[in-house]
Amino acid sequence: MEKVICYGCGAEIQTQDPKAPGYAPASALEREEVICKRCFRLKHYNEVQDVDLTDDDFLRMLNQIRETDGMIVKVMDIFDFNGSFIQGLPRFTGNKPIILVGNKVDLLPKSVNHNKVKQWMRRLAKEQGLKVNDVFLVSAKTGEGMEEVAGSIEQQRRGKDVYVVGCTNVGKSTFINHLIQDSTGEKEAITTSYFPGTTLGFIDIPLDEKASLFDTPGVINRHQMAHYVSEKDLKVITPQKEIKPRVYQLNEDQTLYFGGLARLDFTKGEKHSFVCYFSNQLNIHRTKLEKADELYETHLGELLSPPDQDTKSQLPPLKAQSFQVLEDKTDIVFSGLGWITVPHGGVTVTAHLPEGVRVSLRSSLI
Repeated sequence: MEKVICYGCGAEIQTQDPKAPGYAPASALEREEVICKRCFRLKHYNEVQDVDLTDDDFLRMLNQIRETDGMIVKVMDIFDFNGSFIQGLPRFTGNKPIILVGNKVDLLPKSVNHNKVKQWMRRLAKEQGLKVNDVFLVSAKTGEGMEEVAGSIEQQRRGKDVYVVGCTNVGKSTFINHLIQDSTGEKEAITTSYFPGTTLGFIDIPLDEKASLFDTPGVINRHQMAHYVSEKDLKVITPQKEIKPRVYQLNEDQTLYFGGLARLDFTKGEKHSFVCYFSNQLNIHRTKLEKADELYETHLGELLSPPDQDTKSQLPPLKAQSFQVLEDKTDIVFSGLGWITVPHGGVTVTAHLPEGVRVSLRSSLI
C-alpha cells in the first residue's frame, strides 16, 4: 500500500494504533487530504495531544533544536520529578536559556512552602547538570502560576522561538493549551508544521510574525511505572487531587506493600517513621517481613491491588534492591509511583519494584 502522509505534521498515516504517531480512522483515507487524529483535534478543538516517541526519535529532534536559535521550556511533573527528568538535555540543546516548570503543584499538600520547592528543584536540576534561568511552579489543570510563567517566557525569549520539551504524562499538553489560549486568544492562529527529516512534526504555534512556540512530542522514560501497568491501573496510581501523606511507624522486619506494584522492607534500624506520598487511591498494606512473600503469592490482585486479577499477569516480577539511608530527611523514590520520606537516617531498607522501574534516593522534597 502506498504511503500516506499527514499533511498537518508529516507523520506517516496508520490505522492500527490510536496512541502511535500518524493514527487516523480508516474512513479518513477516503479524503483527498488526509490528516491524523492528533492534528484533527488540534485544528478543530484546540487540543494538543501527546504522542509517544522512542528515545532515538526524541534525540534526533533535540539535535535539530540545537541548530536553531531560541529558548527551552522544560516541563516536569512535580509529583514525579526524578522520573520525568530528561537526561543529558543540555548536551543536545546547546547553551540556550532554560526555564524549568514544575507542573501539577496542586497535588502537593497545601502546607508546602513553594519557594522551598523551587530551591529544591533548582538544586536537583544542577546536580543533573542542568543550568536553569528560572524556576516556576504551575498547575496547568487549574491555571495556577500560568500567567507568571507565560510572562517570563515572553520576556526571556527576546523575540526568538520557544521549544517546550518534557516526558510523557507530565501534563505538557495541558500546559501548552494554556499558553495557546493566553498568547493567541484564537484557534485560527494555530498551524502545524514539521522539520525536514523527522517522521513526526513539531506543533508550530505562532507567537508573532517572526517567532513560534514549538511543542515537541513527549519522550518516554522507560523506568517510570506508567509503562508497566494497564490503563485501568494507571488511573489508580496517578494522583488527581492534593496528596494526603500517610505515616507508618515500622519496627525492624516489617514491610509496606503499595498495592501489589511495589514493596518496601524495613530490614535494619530502630523503630522508625515512614511518611508515604502516593495517590490517595492507592492502597498501602503493612505486614511482617516473614509473611511478605506468601502474601504476595496468594493475594496479588485481591488484597494487594492494583493490579487486579485481570491485569496482574502483565506486571513484570518484582526485583529487590537493598540500600542504606544514611542522611536525615531522605526520600526513597519509586519512579512514576510516589515516594517515602525517611525523617532520620541510619536505616537499611529493601525496595521491590517491577524489573525496569527505577528506585532512587534524594534530599526530601517536603
